[in-house]
Amino acid sequence: MHRLPLTGEWQFRKSDSETWWPATVPGSVHTDLMELGLIPDPFVADNEKRVMWVAESDWVYRRTFTVDAAMMKEQRISLVCEGLDTLAEVTLNGVRLGATDNMFRRYTWDVKSLLRPEGENELVILFRSPVQYITAKMAERPLRGVSQAIEGGQYLRKAPCQFGWDWGPQLPPIGIWKDIYIEGRSFARIVDVRFHQDYYSDKLVTVTATITIERWSNVPLIAVFELINPEREARHAEAEVTGDTLTLSIQIKDPELWWPNGYGAQPLYDADVILLTEKKACDLVSYSIGMRTLELRREPDAWGESFTFVVNGVPIFAKGSNWIPADSFPTRITDAILEQLIRDAAASHQNMLRVWGGGFYEEDRFYDLCDKYGILVWQDCIYSCSIYPMWDEAFIENARIETLENVRRLRHRASLALWCGNNEMEAGWVYWGWDRPENADLKADYDRFFHQLLPAWIAAEDSEHAYWPSSPSTGIPFQPPHGQERGDAHYWDVWHGGKPFSAYRSQYPRFMSEFGFQSLPPLETIRTYAEEADWNMTSYIMEHHQRSASGNGKMIAHMTDHFRMPKDFPSLVYLSQLLQAEGIRFGVEHWRRNKNRVSGTLYWQLNDCWPVAPWSSLDYYGRWKALHYAARRFYAPVLLSIEDVGTVMGIHVTNDLRQPWQGVVRWSLQTLGGEELAAGVEPVTVAPLASTHVRTLDFGGRVSDENCRQVVFVCELWQDEVFIARRVVTFVPDKHLALVNPGVTVNVSQKENTLIFEVTAQSLARFVELMLAGVDVVFSDNYFDVPAGRTVTVTCPLPTDWTLDQARAALQVRSLYTSFA
Repeated sequence: MHRLPLTGEWQFRKSDSETWWPATVPGSVHTDLMELGLIPDPFVADNEKRVMWVAESDWVYRRTFTVDAAMMKEQRISLVCEGLDTLAEVTLNGVRLGATDNMFRRYTWDVKSLLRPEGENELVILFRSPVQYITAKMAERPLRGVSQAIEGGQYLRKAPCQFGWDWGPQLPPIGIWKDIYIEGRSFARIVDVRFHQDYYSDKLVTVTATITIERWSNVPLIAVFELINPEREARHAEAEVTGDTLTLSIQIKDPELWWPNGYGAQPLYDADVILLTEKKACDLVSYSIGMRTLELRREPDAWGESFTFVVNGVPIFAKGSNWIPADSFPTRITDAILEQLIRDAAASHQNMLRVWGGGFYEEDRFYDLCDKYGILVWQDCIYSCSIYPMWDEAFIENARIETLENVRRLRHRASLALWCGNNEMEAGWVYWGWDRPENADLKADYDRFFHQLLPAWIAAEDSEHAYWPSSPSTGIPFQPPHGQERGDAHYWDVWHGGKPFSAYRSQYPRFMSEFGFQSLPPLETIRTYAEEADWNMTSYIMEHHQRSASGNGKMIAHMTDHFRMPKDFPSLVYLSQLLQAEGIRFGVEHWRRNKNRVSGTLYWQLNDCWPVAPWSSLDYYGRWKALHYAARRFYAPVLLSIEDVGTVMGIHVTNDLRQPWQGVVRWSLQTLGGEELAAGVEPVTVAPLASTHVRTLDFGGRVSDENCRQVVFVCELWQDEVFIARRVVTFVPDKHLALVNPGVTVNVSQKENTLIFEVTAQSLARFVELMLAGVDVVFSDNYFDVPAGRTVTVTCPLPTDWTLDQARAALQVRSLYTSFA
């Protein structure tokens, strides 16, 4: 087998121009034009509007290449395009090979007879404008879709959010977005490998590989299945190939089980399938698999029907977030950027990401990282918030091939947890006014596709993972979703409906797969798109980088419920992030307290595709917002939370560990200046995978209108004299606290390559933020409370080439008091 890469240097031009420019593949027209300085950065100011013409135009890419004698000796030679985005016409040496219309598919053409064994070969790809295409289709039959997007995106099998969303720009890329190469093969090839694990106990498993082969030469073939454990010890099975399909099995004693993050380790086995002829490999495919069982357990219970992921027999509380494409131009996502995002999700104790249905099926490297870090993947199929042209049999066939290819590509993943049909389309039929008489045929098409065709296609290729028709859904077609009895829910009444954070406590979904609250990104990120003159929530540029209707106003409205108005724009940025963190914390802590009823929370969203006012906890540049630090606390394996109602404080400890947890709660009612009015110690024992109510305290006799602004409830969790967690709860909104200058002092020291910050305060310092000017660092904790007279110690890595004195000089400290005083 031979492979000739065709990535690297290409040329491109606008279809009506004669001027060729250098291009890079993988890439896109936008990124190539930016590299040449021919268009401005679309992420800056409102430059997005100035580059709309790019996606409205047709473009041509070309390159030349030569093939050597070894390649030409192969019996079959193909051009393989792993990803063309999207409407492409491919020509080799003047001969049209075919056309593409799906960025999620792999396209292959036989080209041996067209190749020139001597001299240069020319490959030309004409890309048609996706905007012109969908505009024409919408003129034929308008379909309901996303109001913030270029209309008609559902007519094209392309990432929906690239046409715009309520957090994303209208910048649909065009180009070769994945690998492209010439591939030569002889005798036979491996078409498909399907793995199955049979567990006789947790000490013995048989791994079976079902191998499908295409052969075109009558030569003896041997198939070899090799399984290599994490210690690099190999076992193998082999057999002669006598038909198109065969199975090979390997028995593993004492398998090293793969667990979600926080429940155990993530050992991975290498699984190689090799096709031999005359003792030489004519094909080889490699996989990474984890030894584990996984099911979506849906059983009748006291509240309706459970919706719980169970791994290796252990019910998992899914702690995570929703994943969107990490860049509007996905070819700019480096391996380092991607790993940092997944690593940071794991660092905040997340164990599940929902690959949302408005993006795309992620590349293999994404799932490699989820396997590595123990992140379960809820995988939406790529249909979202729109009515699709499912009356069109060509569209259906295109979708069938797309489904087959991506299910085969991903089904072996240890991280894969679920296939979901779409995002919020069932909700559209129930709540959004789609269900009208003139749309009766479209509703029937939806029913057929998501309740019959798609689940059948997936089940035929993957019987190991559950299929769920839509998110949210009850699992019963067109029964109103968002219910409390069964299925999953999305809850947006706080953000879109303006309800208070306490409304989260009225919800008891079986699985909360979407809920969110916006904030501004860090100030350093705002600097990348807005001049200081535009630092105002109602400025044109700030509103251009806000895609949710009245989003900035909603932030301000909620801010006035919780905090005093900020003294300046940097303080407003800080308060917006506190607001977001507090809102999501309010919901997650409630649902984790009720984990016997609720089996997971996935907040919206983990990441961003451009610098914007978003719902994310990690901004476009990967900077940790207050929400991500809060997530590391509210997703901790052992959680201390307070169910506060007026002067009543209910103390709860939630344990996600597979073993019991014992410790103590130390609580006090104290003034802002640290004077104790009451205190106590409560022993705590929490069963594995459970939540325990420790005690309820009613301070109605001690907290009154006279002192409620001067006192707080402080609760700490300890184990063997080791501090675990702290919660500070107020009796009035933070805006009404009688805060004074807390007198925060920070002692900065160094131990090897780690900076140590010892933070103390003379009076309560609420939501203390630490920053090092001029550098991005991740602290062990941030946006934390410092009660009077106590010391909070946090750390961060010493920035490269920095000294301790530099760190001391760069340290910036903010608290709630300094946001208004």
